[in-house]
Amino acid sequence: MTTPAKLYGRELSTYDEIDVDELLSKLTQEELTMLAKEVDPDDTFLPPSQRTNYACEKDPTGPLNRKKLIEHINKQALETPDRPEVKPYVAGVVRGKKWIPPPPPEKVRDADEQITIDLGDEYEQALTSASQEEIIDLAAILGFHSMMNQDQYHASLLNKGQPVGLGWDGITKATKPKVYPMDPPNDTDPEDTIKRVKENDQNLTDLNWNNIKNISDEKFEKLFEGLKTNTHLEVLSLVNVGLNDRTAQLLADALEQNATLRVVNVETNFISPPGVVQLVKSLLTTTIVEEFRASNQRSQVLGNKIEMEITKLVEANPTLLRLGLHLEYSDARHRVASHLQRNIDRNCRVQKRTNVSLRLRLPGRPPAVGVDASLLNLTPPSAETPTPTKETVIPVIDESVENTILIPADIVQEQNGRSPTTTQLPNFNPNPYSTERPNATTPVQVL
Repeated sequence: MTTPAKLYGRELSTYDEIDVDELLSKLTQEELTMLAKEVDPDDTFLPPSQRTNYACEKDPTGPLNRKKLIEHINKQALETPDRPEVKPYVAGVVRGKKWIPPPPPEKVRDADEQITIDLGDEYEQALTSASQEEIIDLAAILGFHSMMNQDQYHASLLNKGQPVGLGWDGITKATKPKVYPMDPPNDTDPEDTIKRVKENDQNLTDLNWNNIKNISDEKFEKLFEGLKTNTHLEVLSLVNVGLNDRTAQLLADALEQNATLRVVNVETNFISPPGVVQLVKSLLTTTIVEEFRASNQRSQVLGNKIEMEITKLVEANPTLLRLGLHLEYSDARHRVASHLQRNIDRNCRVQKRTNVSLRLRLPGRPPAVGVDASLLNLTPPSAETPTPTKETVIPVIDESVENTILIPADIVQEQNGRSPTTTQLPNFNPNPYSTERPNATTPVQVL
């Protein structure tokens, strides 16, 4: 149990009802002066001369003359005698103990010995006879940036010759900045592009509204409504167009229904962190988008909760290859980078296997150069006896080998269980020695 605080033997609560103004009115001028010296008022509206305890009682001798005041201070400092030394100074005589630096630790000595490298007589002679400009060029090539300034470094890389008068101790002077022409304004007509998106124009595959000012929300609504049914647009770039949470939600709804967009860029807008989460979440519906960028929004910091939620959504996306977001926490950055790298590796493996399968030959034809002959199944499916296995068996569509395209089963499994159709292989010809194109009814067989 703590005892209550007391002041002059009385509890502090007894002083609550005392009128301070009445007490100050009873004090004399001398008592007020003594009280002012003891208390430093915390009032920034008072001048410093009234807030300090020091009070000069001398009368002013005249107006302030800064030059004469400095001369008086210097004169007084020169005329004031130095304090006498206890032991006079004698040249060459050490007074007191001489400081001797301690020996360096053994680890430091070993490190110094390891740094010493014998370059050989040829290299030592070349470095000894090299000029200062050549040494600077060598330092720039080796990446020793701290040994030179920027002018010397860039001159060495561009092989322009070192600036005159700049050595190891040279000072870089300011250079006049180069004036570059301004980028031309974006002359894309929003009304025309909205009309083409709604009409599903096959020539419109890249829509760029970057840096277009004063785009109304009604235009965004019309554009995103047309994206739901568009089947040709692949790149959508809406950088610095004033997107907010309301229009971002409309874009998220459009991304859930669009099946052709591969690149979406909404950087430099006014989307809040929950709005960014909705956009990333919408990519999981169709899993078509390969690149998504949404950095530099209204809130520069997303927060740990938002970043972890985005990380989980990205890890559930099997097709996203590039993500443009500033993640502050290292755990989120590492997990997102690892998952994107796995997606890229998986995409490369699928493309390689698809290219190998398209080079397969028919029975009686030699395999293409670089293709393993074990990949070719030259026995018709009807001649083989099916062997029951635990793995899922994909049925053969057609038993005719001459009209069948052979594709490895692992490729089909990596494509989310969907068998490739003939529309995905428009230029494939089963017989490379024939000029006849396969018809639309050419079946697909899975090995």
